[in-house]
Amino acid sequence: MKIIIKNAKIIDSKSPFHNQTVDLLIADGLIEKIGVSLPNDNAEVVRFDDLHVSQGWFDSSVSLGEPGYEDRETIANGLNVAAKSGFTAIGLQPNSFPIIDNQSQVNFVKNKANGSATEIFPIGALTKVSEGKDMAELFDMKKAGAIAFGDYNKSIDNANILKIALQYVQDFDGLVIAYSQDPNIKGNGVANEGIVSTRLGLKGIPNLAEELQISRNLFLLEYTGGKLHIPTISTAKSVELIREAKAKGLQVTCSASVHHLVLTDEKLDGFDTRFKVTPPLRTEVDRQALLNGIADHTIDIITSDHNPIDIEFKKMEFDTAKNGTIGLESAFGALMTVLPVETIVAKLIDARSVFGLESHTIEEGAKANLTLFSPEGKSTFTKENILSKSKNSAFLGTEIKGSVYGIYNQNQLVTK
Repeated sequence: MKIIIKNAKIIDSKSPFHNQTVDLLIADGLIEKIGVSLPNDNAEVVRFDDLHVSQGWFDSSVSLGEPGYEDRETIANGLNVAAKSGFTAIGLQPNSFPIIDNQSQVNFVKNKANGSATEIFPIGALTKVSEGKDMAELFDMKKAGAIAFGDYNKSIDNANILKIALQYVQDFDGLVIAYSQDPNIKGNGVANEGIVSTRLGLKGIPNLAEELQISRNLFLLEYTGGKLHIPTISTAKSVELIREAKAKGLQVTCSASVHHLVLTDEKLDGFDTRFKVTPPLRTEVDRQALLNGIADHTIDIITSDHNPIDIEFKKMEFDTAKNGTIGLESAFGALMTVLPVETIVAKLIDARSVFGLESHTIEEGAKANLTLFSPEGKSTFTKENILSKSKNSAFLGTEIKGSVYGIYNQNQLVTK
């Protein structure tokens, strides 16, 4: 396959063509030539309005469903959604049925992704069946291609299991993911504990539930060494705790979700279960602290935390509805309303280094792993924008900015 991408502004701080508007000639998956007004050379011409091109984006937290929950999402359609949302790779969470907790399950999902433009990198469960009791087959899963180990949206109550896991994975440079929310302090809470939950009569989840667990996990990391990733932090104090841990030299990274960077618990006024997520949407003070954490690099990664849920588990009372929102399709447009484009691109690319994946600078001779987008224009996110099988988006009816045209990866061009 041979294509030429015309008049594209390069957004890649590591590229010699950063902030330049150029043509890119791509042949057999490699960037053959970059320059101004390149001849078409019998290549397929790709043009878009206000076209920007960056290294391919990586979403570090995506749930799909298959195997077991194909009614929520299949791997094939999920990867197509990711591609049209600008992601050339995703980290697949293990919360399928069966749970991805062994080598054969890792191989299964990797084989299902063969031939897709968007690559899939499985995250193996840290404990068997994600029950928090016995450590899963971490080394075998690493050999099969798992990039990290964690029980999706489940805290490890047994501190000794997390301690042993952090020690064990050091032998093969593994990464442990520790979702942090103390279940005892959370109790039956369903929303952020504060003015909004009190006004609505919803049981609250205090910030302390997250912060106490993060503190414990950081103490364990300081004791054991190794590498720890804390996903989807949501409070100002959590940002402060991780900032202090990094200053100590601990190998800790963290992420924030798009919805926590853009939305607050004020959205709960209508009891709309699309806004029921975990951790819960917090206050404006917390949201601003997360944005500050992005700016000073305390927060390493932005993720969509894409989590499709069956309609019957969302169309119910707020207290009993399942947590989760889809987020791939709306990620870039929502982020553009709160962050500069270069910051967004950097945080969607930097996820690769956190998970030990190769990055691909935009230069001649490099692999073409590219996202095509425009930061200009405003629109309202509607159901017509949702490509996922599940429709539980927290951003329906929200004004977004910019647009994603698609990706080029694995010698394939995928556009909307």
